[in-house]
Amino acid sequence: MTPCKICGSDTADIGSKQGAFRPQLFHFRHCPACGFSFVANPLTDRDDIYSDDYYAGRGADPFVDYVFELEHPEQTIRVYEWRAILAIVKSLVRLDASTRWLDFSCGNGGLIRYCREREPCQIAGCEDGSIARRAAASGIPILGSDQLASQEGTFDVVTAIEVLEHLDDPLATLRRIRKLLKPGGLFFYTTGNAAPQQSRFLEWRYVYPEVHISFYDPRTLHRALIETGFTPRFAGYLPGSTGIIRFKALKSLGVHRRAVWERMLPWTALSRILDWRLQMTAHPIAWARPLTLPPTPSVPAGTPPPASPPSTYR
Repeated sequence: MTPCKICGSDTADIGSKQGAFRPQLFHFRHCPACGFSFVANPLTDRDDIYSDDYYAGRGADPFVDYVFELEHPEQTIRVYEWRAILAIVKSLVRLDASTRWLDFSCGNGGLIRYCREREPCQIAGCEDGSIARRAAASGIPILGSDQLASQEGTFDVVTAIEVLEHLDDPLATLRRIRKLLKPGGLFFYTTGNAAPQQSRFLEWRYVYPEVHISFYDPRTLHRALIETGFTPRFAGYLPGSTGIIRFKALKSLGVHRRAVWERMLPWTALSRILDWRLQMTAHPIAWARPLTLPPTPSVPAGTPPPASPPSTYR
């Protein structure tokens, strides 16, 4: 028996896939109870996987090029994602000079630089990969993971953009993120939706088994978020969702640079069609619950229960 890393239920074998970066066979499991799928034998040498070659697009994920994005922020298609994430966060929380925002596992820090140039909020990143040195040299504030313990309970917003699929222990990381947030703080993330792909999972282009090792459907993350101290909310297609879908579509085509031809496409309509097909906006967003609840006061026997309070979803 191989238990699910989210709910502990037994999982089923759903096949194997040869790696492209490491020519070995990776075995996949799926949990029918919560929908979680994962690589059962992931690579463990993180420094080898996330090397300089990886960040330059010569590693396990050929569609990323963090070095180009860092050096040419106005030319990269990643600007559509940065713009979209800022729009979504602004639609959910107020950003001002007192707002503290952490971009967790921030890669080259491009989102941080983009937001710092446009909003007065205090935004920084956390990254341990080799790209962090280049980002810090560009003036982007980057924390190491060893510095996060002193930052617990201080952030109004935490984002994790295309991070969750890289995690071998998702619940541990979600608990860590929850500790970083103030009660009521926002956790916004992006990751692929495995639900529409179950019938052809191993052919899904998102499956790069050397680096993408955890795959979720919306019910998986709903359960995981509740388990780790969040209140999940299915928000659907938020302001800015068009930009995230636009970026992902262009990236999947191997496009790195902005171009006239792609700017002429009807992205408002195209993104809606892609979202209908791939359900990219189906995952819940999350708000941080209090880490500890106050003790329940004693009530005399026979006292009728109080009326249910209205929803506190934001």
